[in-house]
Amino acid sequence: MKKVEMKVYKDRLLTLRARMRGDVTQLADAALKKNRMEGNGETSAMPIHMADIGSDNFEQEFTLSLMENEEDTLDAIEAALERIEDGNYGVCEECATKIPKTRLNAIPYASHCVKCAEIAQRG
Repeated sequence: MKKVEMKVYKDRLLTLRARMRGDVTQLADAALKKNRMEGNGETSAMPIHMADIGSDNFEQEFTLSLMENEEDTLDAIEAALERIEDGNYGVCEECATKIPKTRLNAIPYASHCVKCAEIAQRG
């Protein structure tokens, strides 16, 4: 892949990384916000109904799950940026064929061609 093309993908990856880091930070803030607030913004000392606690726990678990998925994507983005620096970007890590640009345009952090990704997903 030409340097000019790699720069375009690097810029996309850097933008995506910055956006996702912000998303993860917001998710972490939401997940860790445990105190219920009253209408006037003060922390309530009143007992909370058990159903509310269950809903809060579900929302926190769901948010933590989203954070884990986003962390995995951030790791994939970091690996793609390293492949750009090493000059291996756009080459399948499994079979060493070129990853089609249409795939890289859709998933700029893709490390496998479509065939190898399908095989990995099945297994």
